[in-house]
Amino acid sequence: MSDWLYFDVHEQAGIQLVGEPAGVPSGADLTVRAATLLRQVTNGSAGVTIYNDKRLPLGGGLGGGSSDAATTLLVLNRLWELGLTPEELARLGLSLGADVPVFVHGRAAWAEGVGEILTPVTPQEAWYLVLVPPVSVSTAAIFSDPGLTRDTPRTKIPDLLAGAGQNDCEDVVRRRYPEVAAALDWLNGFSPARLTGTGACVFAAFQSQADAQAVAAQLPASWSGLVARGTNRSPLLVAME
Repeated sequence: MSDWLYFDVHEQAGIQLVGEPAGVPSGADLTVRAATLLRQVTNGSAGVTIYNDKRLPLGGGLGGGSSDAATTLLVLNRLWELGLTPEELARLGLSLGADVPVFVHGRAAWAEGVGEILTPVTPQEAWYLVLVPPVSVSTAAIFSDPGLTRDTPRTKIPDLLAGAGQNDCEDVVRRRYPEVAAALDWLNGFSPARLTGTGACVFAAFQSQADAQAVAAQLPASWSGLVARGTNRSPLLVAME
């Protein structure tokens, strides 16, 4: 599952969005903001119509909006023939969201700072089962919750690649969203489950596609989920080489 973006570049000034996600005004959509920012900093005059076939859940913590913004920066940089480097695009992306730079660079990375200091890593490209609870989690609400701890010991890259580390947001999300807690508890019965950022989605790694699909087949009828393969390089980056 992924969002699909289509770009129709034209000479007439203007940035239009077709297929805006429900509840998100066009001007607030990250693809529109990315295109507008790119044109402003380059003094561009060309226009574009962006068609967004939105498939990833809003508020799911899967980075759909940030990935869409990065895709917009990369694609329009080429279609508008702007010639900006990946580093320049990543700096622009940081103003749109902390995790936009990693999507601009298109490779698995260890992120520090607020998301702009990236060290390439090569974790195992496992198969994952991702559960999608029927809620949308507010990242701002989680980070402002007084119960969120901020004293976790610093984790190093080798520890992360070995499976160590924890998500400090999980306890807060569990308390505020019982649906997410239920999904974590159910998935933990098969493989160690984790929260995607601030959620709402939860996931677990499996050795093979068949293993992940076997667990997915046991999902309660009212739940939804998807099986996906991890990749250390973005398909968009590969396609644009």
